[in-house]
Amino acid sequence: MIREINFDGIIGPSHNYAGLSHGNLAATRNAGATAFPRRAAVEGVAKMRANLALGLTQGILLPHDRPNTRWLAALSTEYPTADPVLQAQALSASAMWAANAATVSPAPDTSDGRCHLTVANLVTMPHRSHEAAETVRQLRLAFANPAFAVHDAIPAPFGDEGAANHMRLCERHDAPGIELFVYGVSGGGFPARQRLEASAAVARGHALDPARTLFIEQAPEAIAAGAFHNDVVAVANERVLFAHELAFADRLGTYAAIRERAPWAEIVEVPADAVSLADAIASYLFNAQLVTLPDATMALIVPQEARENEAVWRWLQTMLAGNGPIRRVEVVDVRQSMANGGGPACLRLRVVADPATVDPRFLVDDARLDTIAAVIERHWPEAIAPGDIGDADLIARIRAARTALLEKLEIVELIYT
Repeated sequence: MIREINFDGIIGPSHNYAGLSHGNLAATRNAGATAFPRRAAVEGVAKMRANLALGLTQGILLPHDRPNTRWLAALSTEYPTADPVLQAQALSASAMWAANAATVSPAPDTSDGRCHLTVANLVTMPHRSHEAAETVRQLRLAFANPAFAVHDAIPAPFGDEGAANHMRLCERHDAPGIELFVYGVSGGGFPARQRLEASAAVARGHALDPARTLFIEQAPEAIAAGAFHNDVVAVANERVLFAHELAFADRLGTYAAIRERAPWAEIVEVPADAVSLADAIASYLFNAQLVTLPDATMALIVPQEARENEAVWRWLQTMLAGNGPIRRVEVVDVRQSMANGGGPACLRLRVVADPATVDPRFLVDDARLDTIAAVIERHWPEAIAPGDIGDADLIARIRAARTALLEKLEIVELIYT
């Protein structure tokens, strides 16, 4: 049976705060702080446990091989002697944010009846630009069934950041929907990471119906405020679009186009005079998981920071007191990820498919999460300070930790030798 599966990125053992992501205010603000990889990964596992407790189907994506020595070799250098900036870029654990792994179009939307995934190229940021090759290997393993088509990344220079700039509206997950591709043009001094050309290429590759496909410009004001991806200011699930008033360049035109194609859609808009862009971005109110529960009601899974922001929490309580489609708010603690600029939605890739068509090694229950947690507790470094990234013993431990996890999960095809 087709359903939504959330594939969370397991936070890798090289998780650190190098401040590599220009335009990501949290990452920049915390640059140089000491990171706690073990704690971060444990928080991620706890989030997945909470999803299982809600009755959701849960999957995993694995940490990438770090440092990426193949990327460094292409730059004619090696990790021990590389410039410290290149060392940090090669060591980045940013593949943990699985929302940037790929753009996903479920089978009900595509002309060939397959679920299509196009791996994101992430070319705007050097530390993420070398993820695509390993992401392709992993997705082609997890989704090897003929029910899926996994596409290579769109070529440079057309920046594509994956599902973080893509939304889908549908009456039910297994029904045909409309797909919304959000691109950027400008954002003050910050780069707009999603190019219209890339979004259009993904839509063509997925064989989507043009009449049920929308290309929407993200508001430059939102990018300038720190919304480096659309999922920092908007999220959709089934018939509901949950968005900030200042999310889109042409707000009214966007809503009209959605209602024309999907008259059943419900738009829940958060007014700027109730929650400012600054509060929305600081709390990651919209970088939440908006999900349908087994009883068909909707829940919003927000980070702890949303509860701690007075304006945001007040608005959420007002929303719950009304008669809107979002009936429940769940709070999770992902502070280590949040400090690097990634909330609950960043950590997961949503795939609408029949779980029976997915490689079962990439699906989890509580027992499998116990196995993952045990490896993390034993092998993940407790802390990584800025001065540690060149330490040979730390690098050896990072590599051994990832290998231990892949061996325990019996996904050895992803071990590099």
